[in-house]
Amino acid sequence: MQKTVLFIERIKTKTIFKLFTWFTRILLSIAFIPSGLKKLLGERFTNISVDDPVGFFFEGLYQTGIYWNFLGFMQLTCSLLILIPRTTYFAAILYLPIIININIIVISMDFRGTPIITMLMLLANIYLLVWDYKKTNAILSILFKK
Repeated sequence: MQKTVLFIERIKTKTIFKLFTWFTRILLSIAFIPSGLKKLLGERFTNISVDDPVGFFFEGLYQTGIYWNFLGFMQLTCSLLILIPRTTYFAAILYLPIIININIIVISMDFRGTPIITMLMLLANIYLLVWDYKKTNAILSILFKK
C-alpha cells in the first residue's frame, strides 16, 4: 500500500498529470451541462417516441416533474463544483453515484455507443478520487473499519 501512495504522490508532482487532471475535470464538467440544464429548466431530454423503450423511460422520468428538475440541479452542481479546486473532491464524490446510475441505465436500456462514453466518464471520476488518494483512503477507512 505504501508503494501506491508514493507512486500517486510522485505522479502529482508531474506537470503533465496536473494538466491531465484539469483536462479531466473540465471534460466531466462539460459533459453534465447540456443534460443538466435541460432537466433543470423542465425540458425533455430527447424526442424519441414513447413506443421505443428508451423514449418511454425518459418520458417517465420527465413526468416525475420535481425529480427531473432535481436530477438536472445535481448535474449542474457537480459541473460547477468540479471546476473549483477547493470543492473538486466533494464534486467527485457527488458525481460518482450519478455517473454509476447513468452507466447502469444506458447498459440496461441497450443504448448504442453511450455505455462506452459513460464508462469513460466513470473511469475519469475514479481517477479524480484516486488523485486525492489521502481523502479517499480516509473515507474508506471510516466506512470499512476493521
